[in-house]
Amino acid sequence: MQPLIDALIFIVDDDASVREALAWLLRSRRLESEHFATAEAFEERLLALPVTERPHCLLLDVRMPGTSGLVLFDRLAERGLLDAMPVIFLTGHADVPTAVDLVKRGAFDFCEKPFSDNALVDRIEHALGASLRSQERKQAQRRLTDRIAELTEREREVMRLVVEGLPNKLIADQLSISVRTVEVHRARLFEKMEVRSAVELANLLRPA
Repeated sequence: MQPLIDALIFIVDDDASVREALAWLLRSRRLESEHFATAEAFEERLLALPVTERPHCLLLDVRMPGTSGLVLFDRLAERGLLDAMPVIFLTGHADVPTAVDLVKRGAFDFCEKPFSDNALVDRIEHALGASLRSQERKQAQRRLTDRIAELTEREREVMRLVVEGLPNKLIADQLSISVRTVEVHRARLFEKMEVRSAVELANLLRPA
């Protein structure tokens, strides 16, 4: 997997030597990082300057003074941030069972200390790929929402019946309009939704 140059990796670990080693490792792979000694400092960063469209992930220590990595993870999950910001836990041997449980709860992965540089970077790149795909899905959903907002009320009615598989004649009967009028609405609907067929429209509107 090719590294994502525009990506950003957050490091939250109370051990300065770990933070510095990770930052150096990521720089050597042309990956930008920001590091924090506490969960509180990281949360302040997110509130002050929310991450935009860049692929990003979080390397998070399990045990830290103050707010632990476990509590921070739960807060991120509650805010619905785990898809866009996959979490890779950094764990000691004693924390491995906890990390396995966290993966079941939505964490992306865990890496046991001391970690292998290549293995960790590989996991980070996969997490960044997941972040990128999450952002692409959200962008596609926003584009879809914008297209639907441009439809007239009648075009929305036609769209609903087209997706149900009704032919123009039955759509005309249900809406008490002519078949020709249905054809006009259908053509405009397809143009605005940027599709060429009823099947393509149905696929576009199908929940992810």
